[in-house]
Amino acid sequence: MKSFHIVILLFGVTLVLTLSSLQSGETITRKQNIDSLKADRDMHKKRILASIAGKERLPADSVFENIEIFKGVPAGQLLNIMDIAFSQSLGVSCGHCHNTKDFGSEQKNEKKIAREMWAFAAQTRDLLKNVKSLKSEKPTVNCTTCHRGQLKPALSLN
Repeated sequence: MKSFHIVILLFGVTLVLTLSSLQSGETITRKQNIDSLKADRDMHKKRILASIAGKERLPADSVFENIEIFKGVPAGQLLNIMDIAFSQSLGVSCGHCHNTKDFGSEQKNEKKIAREMWAFAAQTRDLLKNVKSLKSEKPTVNCTTCHRGQLKPALSLN
């Protein structure tokens, strides 16, 4: 009888933990979406790294076409910047801004928007330096500041 109570207790604890960690179907769907986006980004990153093998430390603008923002950044490092600073911050994969068959292509408007938003963030950082009460010589503002992993910036706290 004692072992039966232990089994029931363990089942109850497992059920409570499972329900509290799942909260809603939306949480599961969002996690699955994040995982599939990561897999897609990883696939493109692996393909690009293979195509630039031996050139990872060269300046990105000497390895890739149409580099406007990150000139001089090592080509291999640029892939991490694109992954973290842009893709993850906006909750998208490479194909959102790029033609994944021709990354140098300028055909997608989203690529132009990303460049303009990067400049906007830089201007905002410069303005924040003048806010003396922040006591920060290098205030941080980037895509994540507003987007929080979502394509559209948050406009409310909900």
